[in-house]
Amino acid sequence: MATKAAHKPINPLLRLALEAGPLAVFFFCNARFGIFPATGAFMVATLVALAANWSLERRLPVMPMVSGFFVLIFGGLTLILQDELFIKMKPTIVNSLFAVILFGGLYSGRALLKPLFGAAMQLSDQGWRVLTFRWACFFVLLAGLNEFVWRNFETDTWVDFKVFGIMPLTFAFMLAQMPLIMRHQLPDADQGK
Repeated sequence: MATKAAHKPINPLLRLALEAGPLAVFFFCNARFGIFPATGAFMVATLVALAANWSLERRLPVMPMVSGFFVLIFGGLTLILQDELFIKMKPTIVNSLFAVILFGGLYSGRALLKPLFGAAMQLSDQGWRVLTFRWACFFVLLAGLNEFVWRNFETDTWVDFKVFGIMPLTFAFMLAQMPLIMRHQLPDADQGK
């Protein structure tokens, strides 16, 4: 029983707060104190969110863990070298890495979203392949958008874009996948019980 309690999924709103909270801290601190203090606060908030996730689930979700690793590396470089370029490049690198991993999995015959989200949804193999392909393409789009915005606009505009552009785009993309998920949803094995 202790094992089941340790792996009990957390409330979706709490998960959203843990994943979006560090970004909100980054946005707030940038507006009040500038990019360098905001980067430090982002790093601390990311560690706090990962620690909270660990204490609640006794595991770390893969995507926030990878993103957190890069926040610490690129945030550290930003602070040590006093060069905001590093924190601005972080989303491009993380999204490109996710895209390469997903495309690589598809190339080798594996839909890598299935092991990540298979407990949350039961899809046909074709459904997992299409969903994985779409997410890989979306990560490429996010990487490209980040590159465009940080290279062509002021830092404050880039920070605003991270909060008010990327987050809504991601939610809209997730909602747009619902017809695919519903179409490829497998019948619940426990329905007959």
